Amino acid sequence: MFKKFSSEEVSAQNQVKASVQRKIRQSIADEYPGLESVLDDLLPKKSPLIVVKCQNHLNLVVVNNVPLFFNIRDGPYMPTLRLLHQYPNIMKKLQVDRGAIKFVLAGANIMCPGLTSPGGVLDDEVEAETPVAIMAEGKQHALAIGFTKMSAKDIRAINKGIGVDNMHYLNDGLWKMERLD
Repeated sequence: MFKKFSSEEVSAQNQVKASVQRKIRQSIADEYPGLESVLDDLLPKKSPLIVVKCQNHLNLVVVNNVPLFFNIRDGPYMPTLRLLHQYPNIMKKLQVDRGAIKFVLAGANIMCPGLTSPGGVLDDEVEAETPVAIMAEGKQHALAIGFTKMSAKDIRAINKGIGVDNMHYLNDGLWKMERLD
């Protein structure tokens, strides 16, 4: 998704009006209850919230020139990895085994066997079409953010094919874009 992402991909930047800002804050609060206490610090009511529209129906939520969340079309908002590293417990987590790490860091989708092998960990509460943090065996921070294609129970049962779409990973274009000027 963000493999070759750069500021040239930006097609429009709009400061949103207060009603749209409230709607974005509310949908983020609903999606990530763990952020409730720090949401006022992340998305202050008084500072301008800018929605950056990019190619491929991608939207970035930017505060003080720092991208914090992104979504595709009208899908759920997902935090950037920098934000996830600051607040690691806001998303459900799935863990891949050591063998999958280099592929995930190259932008590959997460296959079911990488999650069900001895180094992988599945959270059975994860449903299909849910944003998740992808952790790595033996590592502290998330290495990617993904969108599940099937529920954790199905991933364990089927154990074939793509389990999670890789949306954003360490060292991709969005990771390298610390600020949007």
